[in-house]
Amino acid sequence: MIFRIPSSRIFNRLSVSLLAAAGLLNAGAANAAGSINALVWCDHTDPEFIEPFEQANDVKVNLKEFEGTGAALSILEQSRPGDWDVLIIDGVDVPALAKDGLLASVPEEALPIADIWPQVLMEQNHKIDGQWYGMTELFGYNTIAYNRDNVDPADMLDMTSMWSGKYKDRIAVYDWHTPMIGLVAMGLGKKTADLSEADLPEIKETLFELKANASQFTDVVASQTALATGEVDILFGGGEWLTGVLSQEMPNLDWVLPEQGGLLWSQSVTMLADAQNPDMALKFMQYILSPEGQARLATSSCYWAMPANMKTGDQLNDQQKAALRWDQQQDYLNNAQLYPSVDADLNVKMEDLWTEMLQQ
Repeated sequence: MIFRIPSSRIFNRLSVSLLAAAGLLNAGAANAAGSINALVWCDHTDPEFIEPFEQANDVKVNLKEFEGTGAALSILEQSRPGDWDVLIIDGVDVPALAKDGLLASVPEEALPIADIWPQVLMEQNHKIDGQWYGMTELFGYNTIAYNRDNVDPADMLDMTSMWSGKYKDRIAVYDWHTPMIGLVAMGLGKKTADLSEADLPEIKETLFELKANASQFTDVVASQTALATGEVDILFGGGEWLTGVLSQEMPNLDWVLPEQGGLLWSQSVTMLADAQNPDMALKFMQYILSPEGQARLATSSCYWAMPANMKTGDQLNDQQKAALRWDQQQDYLNNAQLYPSVDADLNVKMEDLWTEMLQQ
């Protein structure tokens, strides 16, 4: 099994200062009484999210942040059985971890299944052999983020404007081949689920056109800085997770799904099979999936994302809902595709193509 690092996880580079400011403990030892240990991404380390649960349940949640499924597995391998109770993971990786016996099943009646957006319930990821092993907590899109003061928003509705030449040298591109090749393929009218080697020549030609129009290919943190400072006006591959956290201070930064759509990413909450405090771990999962927990998590100081629970809208203010495109989610979900899921050989060819483009 090849574990892929999801695009949204690069945000964790932002979180070191958040952890220091929050004074949160990185847990690597077995649970103390009245505590649970959780492996999480940086959005879960926000005190505004974690402290209400701790206070309501008189419990300490010890958090350790990681980046990517591979890093989580490395931490688990170096830990003792029972060291960890809760794991936040990319949704596509849940089945493999469950089948390897790393995850505990969760009673169906304990999950708010009817309240989750149907398109992100992703039963194929979370329900194995009739048992639930996790649930989508947040989701979002790789699409187009931009400065509306410096571009024509109407152009952002057409993905081909990224390589048309109109915005030459004003575009930053997220430097990860899987979602970006998927987006380019969508711009060419292709389905990410159907990509094959036969599609690569046309994708290559378009990638080279994109390279000719872009000023930088970079990670999320650097590209967010470039967009916020005006160094670039567009981030191809961006989304609500990039601009949402800046929306109140910089309302000129926006994002949109073009007519060709966007790529859907999701993250899931799971419980470890050898959790030492499973009852409190389940309570933590239920808090994460509740409208109150969802609203705090979706608007964390690390990054923003769409809450999976459809009832969360009542917990968000108008500015937050506008930044997340709350009222447009049904249309957005209907116009989204999943990341390309290809075999190892085709993935290597796609990665080689991306590298060739960068080096031209």
